[in-house]
Amino acid sequence: MRFDNCFDFAKSDIALGPLDGRYRSQVAALTNYLSEPALNRARLLVEVEWLIFLAENQILTGVTPFNEDEKRYLRELVASFGSEEVSELKRIEAETRHDVKAVEYFLQERLRRAGEQIANTDLPRYLAAVHIFCTSEDINNLSYGICIKGAVSDVWLPQLLSLVEQLDELAGSAADVPMLAHTHGQPATPVTLGKEIAVFAHRLRRQIRRIENTEYLGKINGATGTWAAHQVGIPSANWPLLAKAFVEHLGLQWNPLTTQIESHDWQSELYSDISRANRIMHNLATDCWSYISMGYFHQNLAGQGSTGSSTMPHKVNPIRFENAEANLEISSALLETLSATLVTSRLQRDLTDSSTQRNIGVAIGHSLLALNNLAGGLRGLDVADQVMKRDLDQNWEVLGEAVQQVMRVEGLAGTAGMDNPYERLKELTRDNRVDEATMRDFVVSLGLSEDAQARLLALRPDNYIGYASELAVGNI
Repeated sequence: MRFDNCFDFAKSDIALGPLDGRYRSQVAALTNYLSEPALNRARLLVEVEWLIFLAENQILTGVTPFNEDEKRYLRELVASFGSEEVSELKRIEAETRHDVKAVEYFLQERLRRAGEQIANTDLPRYLAAVHIFCTSEDINNLSYGICIKGAVSDVWLPQLLSLVEQLDELAGSAADVPMLAHTHGQPATPVTLGKEIAVFAHRLRRQIRRIENTEYLGKINGATGTWAAHQVGIPSANWPLLAKAFVEHLGLQWNPLTTQIESHDWQSELYSDISRANRIMHNLATDCWSYISMGYFHQNLAGQGSTGSSTMPHKVNPIRFENAEANLEISSALLETLSATLVTSRLQRDLTDSSTQRNIGVAIGHSLLALNNLAGGLRGLDVADQVMKRDLDQNWEVLGEAVQQVMRVEGLAGTAGMDNPYERLKELTRDNRVDEATMRDFVVSLGLSEDAQARLLALRPDNYIGYASELAVGNI
């Protein structure tokens, strides 16, 4: 069947991708940093600040430092950059077929109009100073640095920090809730639910520290990274020193040695770190899903959604965790591709990075969407401690590890009859369901020292948790 006579969605403003369609409200904040208009606004900012910087430092003969009205006028071009300016820039780019050149022409046109708002200004005379000594990549790398730093620091990272706070709260409230562990999917030495949740918070905090220490690098050094035209044009200027000052003025760190492009190594490092954080969150999502399937978490509809299955009324599907899982996979795949490819540029420059970097917003957007779903999923969980208690009561064999280790200690201390502790516990517990009476009878039969026997007889699956409670709240 074909859709020949149907409405043509291609002629509407319907979004092709889910981030700009179904999920837009959850990721919209990123458009202020990682959309095409946001990138163009950042390009305009760099061009404006470069012009002001050159004038302030009196680098160009005939271009004197701007007065406050002139600087305010120029910077307001960035602050007021909105839908009308976006449309105008599109029209210019349709003629130039070059995105950075379009920004240059846009700014020059604003200089021509400066006299309409500023009395006795020389700005219309400075058209040639716009984009002077710059290659497109000088503007682009700084713009991307500003945009990515803002997106991560102002939008994505606060959401991750908020998630970690949620995990800390859950870990604290469930610090003393004993839970049967399931190494390799099988009953194992008990823990507490809080301790297991705290593990994820701890792992994510390590990635947060790495991401917070990201070096957002930038360069402004001309066509092949040598300031060659700069030196010929104005040999008296200390161009490396000026470049460093300008890059740092933009809130970035200076990269002194590049080809035509900033090498993107810092981006590769950042995307690897975000992807690793994604993978940890993916692990959190799958574990929460598993705990739900085991009955250790009860889902309430307020957190998960008002409908579970479309046909089975009894079900509450763990959709937020499944949604998070899927989006983290997509995000990580994109981030890992960005990380792997951006570090390579043929000889001094090729344009593969231009297309690749346009997907940064998509990659981080899917991660942000997953963060929102994880947060919502966690809010919709209630701890089913009675279910966990039932499982512990049905698995007394997990105490076999403790009995075996005490027998080893006793044997080394000279207590008779402690031979082959592992084998004896294996015979008792493997493929056998051991109840309380069986385990206690076995302990009494061993001939342990009085202290050791008392410790083992006091042991139950629900109190065999070591330092789990303390670990859950960071007291170790």
